[in-house]
Amino acid sequence: MTSPTQGHSTSTVLGRRLGGELTKLRTAAGLNQTQAGKALTASTTKVAKMEGGWVPMRDPDLRALCELYGVRDPSIVGGLLELARVDRERRKAKGWWDDFVIPGVMQEYVTLESAATAIKAWQPAFIPGLLQTPDYVRALRGSPEAEVVKGPESDEDFIAARLARQRRLSDTPPLSVHAVIYEAALRNFPSGAATASGQLESLAKMAELPSVTLQVFPFGAGTHPGLNGSFNVLSFAASGAMDVVYVEAPFAQRWVEGGESASAYDELFGMIAERSLGERESVSFLHKLRKEL
Repeated sequence: MTSPTQGHSTSTVLGRRLGGELTKLRTAAGLNQTQAGKALTASTTKVAKMEGGWVPMRDPDLRALCELYGVRDPSIVGGLLELARVDRERRKAKGWWDDFVIPGVMQEYVTLESAATAIKAWQPAFIPGLLQTPDYVRALRGSPEAEVVKGPESDEDFIAARLARQRRLSDTPPLSVHAVIYEAALRNFPSGAATASGQLESLAKMAELPSVTLQVFPFGAGTHPGLNGSFNVLSFAASGAMDVVYVEAPFAQRWVEGGESASAYDELFGMIAERSLGERESVSFLHKLRKEL
């Protein structure tokens, strides 16, 4: 799935996230798009494009709308401005991803990941992409089942792109990652023990990075709604900016852009993390699994 397009415009994830917030604020103020347009000396069509995420938002327009809607809380206004800033940068950004064939929604995901300040990742079936070793990726893509879902890129190009993503973990400032992995993903490795040993060792080392928090959700912790599939919560500011959520399934990926829905995923992640092993226990668990190979 690619980003929706309309003529030369593109509706982006962050643009829609921002537009959704503005629509909610306008509705709460009892105003329509025509009234919002008059405040900006703009057409109703332009306001509709703003709310649909089709055009980048200028700070003066954003401040004027907040004033019109009676929004004066500095944290709320600051969050909207930060989201608008990141969206403008993402629309014109060039990066390592331009050198690779990245199909579908993942193309937009990697550009947002490059702009994110923090990611919370829940993974019930596989090692999270940012923490995978090349051997793990190679073995995973070499399985017969992978042929059904693989994209047009070669295995080595896919691995190179994955390693490029991982450089965010050592950037200045680094991407903050809080990953929770289900025990099943740590016991069911493609190509068996050879792949498992290197991946488990790598996870233990990555857990030592200041920017990485790694937890294991053990079998004994029971069940929860998150076992239905993996999801990542992406944040774009230390505080104030609204999160977006990327939900992945074998044949479908989607963005959760609404405030309440995104908050529900964030709350679910918190519940999963709370029932998981602590950081030290999780690393000890990884070492234990490696010794059992």
